[in-house]
Amino acid sequence: MTIMTKPLVIAALMALPGLSYAAENATHDHVGATYHAVRLETDYGRTKSADTASWDIDAWIGGDTHKLKLISEGELTDGDIEHAEVWGLYSRNIATFWDGQIGVRYDAEPKGHTYLTVGVEGLAPYFFETGAHLFMRDDGAVSARLRQENEWLLTNRLIMQPYAEVNLNAREDALTGLGTGLTSAEIGVQTRYEFSRRFAPYIDLRYERKFGNTADFARSNGEKPESLSLNAGIRWLF
Repeated sequence: MTIMTKPLVIAALMALPGLSYAAENATHDHVGATYHAVRLETDYGRTKSADTASWDIDAWIGGDTHKLKLISEGELTDGDIEHAEVWGLYSRNIATFWDGQIGVRYDAEPKGHTYLTVGVEGLAPYFFETGAHLFMRDDGAVSARLRQENEWLLTNRLIMQPYAEVNLNAREDALTGLGTGLTSAEIGVQTRYEFSRRFAPYIDLRYERKFGNTADFARSNGEKPESLSLNAGIRWLF
C-alpha cells in the first residue's frame, strides 16, 4: 500500500503551487464551473523550554459536487520536525453543507507511514466547521481524528476562531509512542485581523495534552505530556 500511495502524495504536492485563490467574489457555484483556493498559515512561538513553528496548508480545486483536496500540516521544535503529514482527498458533496471524503494521508514524521483515509467534512449546527476522519495505516492499525472550529466576528475585520481536536487510536504502538483510546487532544483560539481576505496576521494560543499510555511513552522519552504555546503568524489566501 505504501508503494502505491506515495506517488499520489508526491503528485499532489507538485500540483499545490499551481493553485490560486479565484472564488472570492463568487456568490454561488455554477453547474460545470471549476474553482480553486489555497489557504496557508505559518506561525512561530515559544513554549517554556523550546522554540516552535508550524504550518497548515489547505488547498482545493473543483465545484459544488466534486473536489480534490490537498492538505499538509506539521510542527518544528528547536528546528527539528516533530511531525509532518500530507493528505490527498477526493471530496464529494453528500448532503447540504457536508462532503464525504476518501484518499490517503502520508506521515513523513514520525516513523513514516501511509494511511487509507475516509471521513466527512462540513458545517454542524451553530456553524461549527467539523472534520471527522478514520485512518487505516499500512500495517493495519486504525485511528481516528475529530476537529471542530468556529468563527466569532468581533468586528468586520477582527475575528476570533476557537478550535478543538481529539485523536484516538485502536492499537498500542510503542514505536510511535501511541497508546489506546484517547491519545491526545488540543484546544486553542486563533485571533486574527483581516486587512483583506488574502492577508491576515494572527496570534494563536494552544494547549495540548497526551493521555493514558501515550502520556507514559512521552514521559519515558523525557518529554512533557502537556504544553501551552503562544504563536504569532500570518494567514494567506491565494
